[in-house]
Amino acid sequence: MLAGEPMRNQFIRSTMILLIGGAMTKLLGMLIKIVMTRTIGSTGMGIYMLLSPTFMLLVSLAQLGLPVAISTLIAKEEESPKEIIFSCIPIVFLINLLLLTFLVFSSHFLAHSLVHEPRCYYAFLCMGFVLPFISVSSILRGYFFGKERMFPHVFSCIVEDIVWLFTLYFGLPFFLLKGIEYAVAFIILSNVASESTSIFILFCFLPKKVKVEKYDFFPKWNIIKKILNISLPATGSRFIGSIGYFLEPIIMTHVLLQVGYSNGFIVEEYGILNGYVLPMLTMPSFFTMAISQALIPLISKSYGKKDYKSAKKRLWLALTLSLAIGIPITLIFLFVPEIPLQLIYQTTKGIPYLKVLAPIFILHYIQAPITASLQAMEQGKTAMKGTLFGMILRTLLLFFCSYLKIGLWSLVIALASNILFVTIYQAKHVFSLLNKKKIV
Repeated sequence: MLAGEPMRNQFIRSTMILLIGGAMTKLLGMLIKIVMTRTIGSTGMGIYMLLSPTFMLLVSLAQLGLPVAISTLIAKEEESPKEIIFSCIPIVFLINLLLLTFLVFSSHFLAHSLVHEPRCYYAFLCMGFVLPFISVSSILRGYFFGKERMFPHVFSCIVEDIVWLFTLYFGLPFFLLKGIEYAVAFIILSNVASESTSIFILFCFLPKKVKVEKYDFFPKWNIIKKILNISLPATGSRFIGSIGYFLEPIIMTHVLLQVGYSNGFIVEEYGILNGYVLPMLTMPSFFTMAISQALIPLISKSYGKKDYKSAKKRLWLALTLSLAIGIPITLIFLFVPEIPLQLIYQTTKGIPYLKVLAPIFILHYIQAPITASLQAMEQGKTAMKGTLFGMILRTLLLFFCSYLKIGLWSLVIALASNILFVTIYQAKHVFSLLNKKKIV
């Protein structure tokens, strides 16, 4: 058997497990989205989408790139997995304490002054209680990725989404009776139930013979330094992207109101674009994310051994698989967009947006494996730079194009430009690093 054969088989096996699980969670995610859209309507979805950028930004901060750092360090097998995980605890505790304090004192300002939607207030408050659960589950997932054990992650995600679906299905109508703001807040808070379920399941898959001693809870500063060296650039990319996403509704709402659009129009169209169109376009992301998650430990090992040829083969395989699913779905969105929209959301709103963005998102489908490869090669700073430049480009275009009085098309232009730039920038750097001969 060839030396690279076990690695190839492991990559394909891990990818297939993640794909099957990803397909199931994507289906459940669609059902969750259907329950949400049909219960709270486009206005409710518009409100939810206005606060989603802030939620994604806070999730990025709460996770701090720890899943990538844990996965990379455990795959290298230089440190004890137990020491790596316990070294993350003080980091997570401090971050979540700061974020909770921030939200308690700033939720009123965020709702009234930034997104200009008072009905977001309770949802912002709820975020602070959800973030610690997300942080803990992300640490546990990082461990299983590093060990190349994908089933615990997949199984926990499926059960997590089932719990979230039933929680929303039975709880959302009750809170909607109290008001749309309470229903939106409940959507955020319901993550506590789903994330708690996921944490419990992941704990069940952890090794049973590991002894936890008193000294394990003391920080290992050398390990914390290694974690932060990987996690900060990794979270920097997500943080920068989340900052752009956070500024998006603030800038767009401010300028569009200034040039004469009504708040009702903005909320409605933003809900259509972010509630229907973008979820449809990112549907293949379960595939590309599965590939990326399986790719990180393999690229990390190959690149660490200076086996650039093997790392490059894995990346090309990942890109080919991503395009194999991305291109057919793009053709559906281009030629018969009304079918998936009607089938999933029982609407045909957003077809023009969908047709324009569909070809651009082919690049988005290959962006995830490319970014994952950079992080696996400990080139997170390069990925962060690409994300930073792309975010600046996106924000500037959104600001200036909004003055052209073209409605939400300003956001479409900004989003498409960001995808084009970031994908090309990161691909250029990845292949420049991998175009080396193996050093014996």
